[in-house]
Amino acid sequence: MLIAMAGLPGAGKSAVATELARMLPAVHLVVDEFEDAMLRAGLRASYETGLAAYLAVEAAARTNLAAGAHVVVDAVNDHPYARGQWERLAQWMRVPLHFVEVVCSDETLHRTRLEGRSRPFQALPEPTWGSLLPRRAMLAEWRGERIVLDSALAGPSDLAKRVLALVR
Repeated sequence: MLIAMAGLPGAGKSAVATELARMLPAVHLVVDEFEDAMLRAGLRASYETGLAAYLAVEAAARTNLAAGAHVVVDAVNDHPYARGQWERLAQWMRVPLHFVEVVCSDETLHRTRLEGRSRPFQALPEPTWGSLLPRRAMLAEWRGERIVLDSALAGPSDLAKRVLALVR
C-alpha cells in the first residue's frame, strides 16, 4: 500500500509518518531529505529542485512498491499535481492509496513547533510561519478523500494507530 502524507510544515506529519512506517512496517520516504541532498550536491534552491525531489521520491516509492513493500511518502503535498502524482503511481503499481492529512488546530502550538524544530538538514532552510499562508490556502482547496488527523488532540503514536485501523 502507498500512504501519502500531507499537511503544513510543523503540523506533525513527519512524526506520524515515522510511527506509521515503524508500525506497518513500511519504507518511509521524506521529500525534504531528497531535496536537502540535492542542495548539498550544489544544486540551486528553486521550484525545479523541489519538483526533482518529488520525482526522486516517486522513483524510490515505485521501486519499493514493486518489491512488495508498503511505502509512506512524507511531504506537504499541498498542490493538486503532487497529489495526482501519488494517485497515478498507485494506479500504475496497482496498490491501494491512502492520503493522510495532518493538521494542528492549535495555532500557537503549531507555530511553536515550526519555529522551534530542529531537523538534520544541512542545506534545506526551514520554512517561516509567513511562508505557510499560500500552502494553507492550497490545502484548504483540497476536496479529495483523505484521513484528517489533528496533532493538537493526540500524539503521533495514537494518530498512527488510528490510520492503521482505517486502512487495514
